[in-house]
Amino acid sequence: MTDKDLHFYEPAKGHGLKHDPFNAIIAPRPIGWISSRDTRGHVNLAPYSFFNAFCYVPPIIGFSSTNWKDTVENIQQTGEFVWNLATMDLAKQMNATAAHVAPEVDEFEVAGLTAVPGNLVNVPRVGESPVALECKVSDVVRLKGADGKQADAWLTLGEVVAVHIDKAMIKDGVYQTAAAHPIVRAGRQGDYFEIKPENMFEMVRPD
Repeated sequence: MTDKDLHFYEPAKGHGLKHDPFNAIIAPRPIGWISSRDTRGHVNLAPYSFFNAFCYVPPIIGFSSTNWKDTVENIQQTGEFVWNLATMDLAKQMNATAAHVAPEVDEFEVAGLTAVPGNLVNVPRVGESPVALECKVSDVVRLKGADGKQADAWLTLGEVVAVHIDKAMIKDGVYQTAAAHPIVRAGRQGDYFEIKPENMFEMVRPD
């Protein structure tokens, strides 16, 4: 084992650095670009940095929201949402939808994006995005610490019931992850990575 000069800290007592390293260490992370609609018809589109996939069968994805935000409220009301793939071409538009605006403000319009009606859910997807997943909510869980104390964060899990993929992203029957040049979160206030085909490599898992 190589000796390392380690920076050690207990999160509850502070990290002692210029910026909390937690969300830079757990990186890169897919972006949860989530569209939703409330019961009055108002549409919301917002990015979440705590997002991932959790199950194959049924296919389940989820995102965590710090604070009870419009997206979580909308999903709680209707039980539906759509995940949209954030790509390099849509980076500025994705960032624009992160603005704090009133619930009645349509972020699709703010970012100049096309709202395309869902097939199985009453929530629009981002027409410019090469991939969208229509979801039905399976659970909304308020997170809590090891001591049982509730956190100001909610994990929303949804079953994917419909998938939209730009056929340009499919080659010989295989979805090409890097072809869309997705962007992923890398910590701090605004650090991102772009996934490029030349940076991908393959490792076959041992049996």
